Amino acid sequence: MAGWITAFKIIPWAHVIAAAPTVVRGARKLWTAVRDKDSASSMEGEAQGPAGRLPSLQAQVAALSKEVTTASELIHMLAEQNARLVEVVGILRIRTRALLVTSAIQFVLLLGLGAWTLLR
Repeated sequence: MAGWITAFKIIPWAHVIAAAPTVVRGARKLWTAVRDKDSASSMEGEAQGPAGRLPSLQAQVAALSKEVTTASELIHMLAEQNARLVEVVGILRIRTRALLVTSAIQFVLLLGLGAWTLLR
């Protein structure tokens, strides 16, 4: 059990926790914007004729461009957080292998010490 506690101490939880609210806010903002624009655009298209749709479509294109930028930033932040977690998992994997090798060596030494004690 103590090994798991040590393993979890290695993870940079401060970075993970610090990034989580920003990621959640960005995701909520993106989801709300997409949901609101879908309902607003369907109502605008029905109310206006072909001549009035051009400015509406241009505004939608500008809004979609802004959403793509926001989504790109959110994806970038998630990728950075994921990269940090992958890095930490790699460190944990190396430490686990080292612990396994050390434990195996100690076990072999313990068996040798027991055999040496019995033969003596």
